[in-house]
Amino acid sequence: MANLKITLVKSTIGAVPKNKKTVEALGLKKIGASVERPDNKAVRGMIQQVRHLVKVEEI
Repeated sequence: MANLKITLVKSTIGAVPKNKKTVEALGLKKIGASVERPDNKAVRGMIQQVRHLVKVEEI
């Protein structure tokens, strides 16, 4: 199964509280921080919710 590398590229300051919680649930705290997550429907849904704040690469 493939993994996804998710990088926070925009600040969550001024973002909707739901989006802030989604970014935090993905494990991202600071701009430029990256995490690897499994490529599944749950993670894809979270990424879709905050697609304007993150950059996603397939590993």
